[in-house]
Amino acid sequence: MNLPPATAAPVTTEARLAYVLRHFWLAYQPAPPVRIGYAADRPQVEVLEGAVDFFSGHEPYPAAPNFRAWQEQQVPFFFDAHPERPLLELLPGRAVVSADVVSAAFYLLSGWQEYFCAERDQHGRFPYAASVQQRYGFVALPVVNYYFDVLRRAVEHVSGQALQPRRWAADAPFATFVTHDIDNLYSAWKEPAKAALKRGNLLGFGRHLWQHLAQPDAWDNLEQVQQNVAAYGASSTFFFIPNYGRSTEHGPYNADYRLHKLIPRVQTLAAKSEIGLHGSIGSARTPQQLGAEAEAIGEALTDKGQRLGLRFHYLQWEPRVTPEHLTGLGALYDSTLGFAEHFGFRHSYCLPFRLFDFKHGQAFDFLEIPLNLMDATLHHPRYLRLAPAEIMPAIQPMLQEIERFGGVFTLLWHNENFDPANSANGPREFHRIMEYLRGRGTAFLTGRAICAAVQE
Repeated sequence: MNLPPATAAPVTTEARLAYVLRHFWLAYQPAPPVRIGYAADRPQVEVLEGAVDFFSGHEPYPAAPNFRAWQEQQVPFFFDAHPERPLLELLPGRAVVSADVVSAAFYLLSGWQEYFCAERDQHGRFPYAASVQQRYGFVALPVVNYYFDVLRRAVEHVSGQALQPRRWAADAPFATFVTHDIDNLYSAWKEPAKAALKRGNLLGFGRHLWQHLAQPDAWDNLEQVQQNVAAYGASSTFFFIPNYGRSTEHGPYNADYRLHKLIPRVQTLAAKSEIGLHGSIGSARTPQQLGAEAEAIGEALTDKGQRLGLRFHYLQWEPRVTPEHLTGLGALYDSTLGFAEHFGFRHSYCLPFRLFDFKHGQAFDFLEIPLNLMDATLHHPRYLRLAPAEIMPAIQPMLQEIERFGGVFTLLWHNENFDPANSANGPREFHRIMEYLRGRGTAFLTGRAICAAVQE
């Protein structure tokens, strides 16, 4: 697969600072008039420069971080040029942060590593194995939120005013974005039928075939999925694929359904749930294909003028071109950016954010609501292979981090995995997660509602 060129201008100190502080001030309430910056600006909160000329080049990885203790966690600090100094010095009327948390936050939040790294997997994705999160073992820790927490403490000292993490609807401590990628509706019978045929069990094969022809498919369950979510007082988001069948002769499949035949059902779902675009194979790199698919989704909705939210099939994403295509499309938000291989924080941040446009030196317009957990990640043979009893103990620390910082937990649970036949990462595991979230007082919000809540 040909990789588009990394055409990026050097990122100035001013651009990094503006980008990071824009997100910092959105993460806390209220925002006192405190200046944060480097020494040349004579700020009240001074951050010691540590990046030197790193952002003038195109190296994907900086020097290894120093791990420092903060809030009872060992947090990796990149661009920490003064490890001998205390992390935070509180002085009369001012504060000094000795690690360059501005540059480190920019590096992680902007997606620098995957923009300049040329490694991609078989689906054209930046792989978890190539990430600093995997290399240094912090994928489940929202490191940028910890950097911001250092700045929060400094601002509180200077201003004498307490800053509170963002609160959500009904004063909820964190939000949850429940989503469903609708890849298959009519294929539940295939694997057991193939397995029976492979074993020479013709009777079993015939039974599965007869069930397929005579009864609704176990995955044809959109209304049941909606009802399952509504039982928690929640509304979720369904992402539909407009393209049917294989992407290429030997490539992966898109949808096993034809969207135009589902329009009445989609419109009925839209009365109580959000409908978004699940961009098909290749659309993350091809603006014409993406535009045509957005039109197809728009035709299925009664409100045809609304800006769409989307997630790409197979979590395909090419950082060098996909964000530009989303801007050209006028997308409201994307929710693709999580690692398929591991739950956690691909950009080391647990709040929605705006990706950085390396060509123009500023943030993109659409909002990224990062993906934290996909059902397939938990049990897929190439991913974590967790037993059902291991799931909640594994993900609970991540959920606690999101709650700590008033973040958003984005959950992807395919309609296929509401099939009761799935006892590994199926409906039982989904309900355990939802019961935990409800017990913690989360606000269940759609992507559109999250965007409305974080508008500047």
